[in-house]
Amino acid sequence: MDGRDQDRRDEPEQVPVGAPDGATAAAVPSTRGGEAAARASGTDAAGTTAPADGGDHDTRFFGQPWALAHIFGVEMWERFSFYGMQGILLLYMYYSVAEGGLGIDEAVATGIVGAYGGTVYLSTILGAWVADRMLGSERVLFYSAIVIMAGHVALAVLPSTWGLGIGLVFVAVGSGGLKANATSVVGTLYAEKDPRRDAGFSLFYLGINLGAFFGPIVTGALQSSIGFHAGFAAAAVGMALGLLQYSFGRKQLPESSRVVPNPLPHDRRLIVAGVAVAGLIVIAALVLLGVVRADNLAGIVILVTLVAAVAYFAVILSSRAISGTERSRVYGFIPLFIVNVGFWSLYQQQFTVLTLYSDKQLNRDIFGWEMPVSWVNSINPIFVIILSGVFAAIWTKMGTRQPSTPVKFALGAIIMGIAFLLFLPFANGAPNSTPLLAIVGILLVFTIAELFISPVGLSASTKLAPQRFHTQMVALYFLSVALGTSLAGWLAQFYDPANEVPYFTILGFISIGLGIALWFSVKPVLAMMRGVR
Repeated sequence: MDGRDQDRRDEPEQVPVGAPDGATAAAVPSTRGGEAAARASGTDAAGTTAPADGGDHDTRFFGQPWALAHIFGVEMWERFSFYGMQGILLLYMYYSVAEGGLGIDEAVATGIVGAYGGTVYLSTILGAWVADRMLGSERVLFYSAIVIMAGHVALAVLPSTWGLGIGLVFVAVGSGGLKANATSVVGTLYAEKDPRRDAGFSLFYLGINLGAFFGPIVTGALQSSIGFHAGFAAAAVGMALGLLQYSFGRKQLPESSRVVPNPLPHDRRLIVAGVAVAGLIVIAALVLLGVVRADNLAGIVILVTLVAAVAYFAVILSSRAISGTERSRVYGFIPLFIVNVGFWSLYQQQFTVLTLYSDKQLNRDIFGWEMPVSWVNSINPIFVIILSGVFAAIWTKMGTRQPSTPVKFALGAIIMGIAFLLFLPFANGAPNSTPLLAIVGILLVFTIAELFISPVGLSASTKLAPQRFHTQMVALYFLSVALGTSLAGWLAQFYDPANEVPYFTILGFISIGLGIALWFSVKPVLAMMRGVR
């Protein structure tokens, strides 16, 4: 055994989280046996099974493989149910029992929403690990959709805090699993150099935003006219439709989507199962003993996420398997990680503070008709659909002259801070005094900030990742989003509709400060990134 072998044995085992862009699964070509099985099935699966070059040459779905329609559908309906439910979730928790809600304290309710959102992103790591080690991306996607639907059903039929708890746990875990693997499955439809690949992902992204747009509109209308459980039922029906479509179409997906890239040895599966059961028992015990409570849930998720992030950085930076250049690039990712946390802690307040604001301060009267609160959550997806293509065209035209990744992050944080300061002209106003157009304008600024950071964040994590720790860097990106989302819920407890100026001012200037600090640190950060822009 030489020194390199010893290093491998001394190195802690990686925790694969999968490649969100589908790179891992897409690299595995489909087998001839899979194609033959498709032909023998008597369906049209043979026409869409990936050929030997690892891609699907079918063009029946707007010039894309027909199999993309099934992933497009399940993701669109999942986003419909996810954002539809989230649009009325906070209202359901803090509205009084007489109004159809649970009567939970507003500060506690916003903390729960933040903790739930953070858990979704934490669950992406679990979902991708199960796909990489045990089931493959396609199966995890399918089972995750079932879990999500079960969560929405629980919210729809169980009128109590138990229904809330069961529903949110199921939706969070299922959404994390689906989020982690849907993109990977899309990647299996294309050969590495297929010119349709980017257009296919753009079409997939369109499905996401269509679902995000229509979900809050449908659930909000039902909640206003019938009640909260009707809204949750609509989310369950939406997920059921997506699952039904996907159940019929999943056989048409290439065999590479079901490949397990790094199978867990059979003799270790019992150990993993034991650890999982023990973890569930510990969590249940902490809840029953009152250690984990609704009022401290956001803080606990923040702490768990922070510990996990520090551990990931420590494992990567202390590894003897990475070069000096790779280690420097990981250090260069740390400022981006911090700014990303700050950005998401403000951006994700669309589902905490902005919901409270829309309910109490926003004038939703349109020619004598009052717009449902949740419809505000449908504004951002419209801007994303419109502006994402504009930003892509701008970056393409600029080419190598476009801003570097640290500059884009800095601009995103600064613009996000400005968005919060834009609330100040309307701060401390009378109930329902803020014009609807003002919120539309503020959410436009939210979206511009998002497009400076969100599309490049995951890309930056993959470009800066050491070869040996590619998936860990992706995990770190998701952890930064999880941490920011949890903070969005925790921070909301300090929001006071009667005294809004300190809240929007302090958070706005903190975000601007983070952006300016990164802006002035661009040269040293780029130096640490060693050639990556």
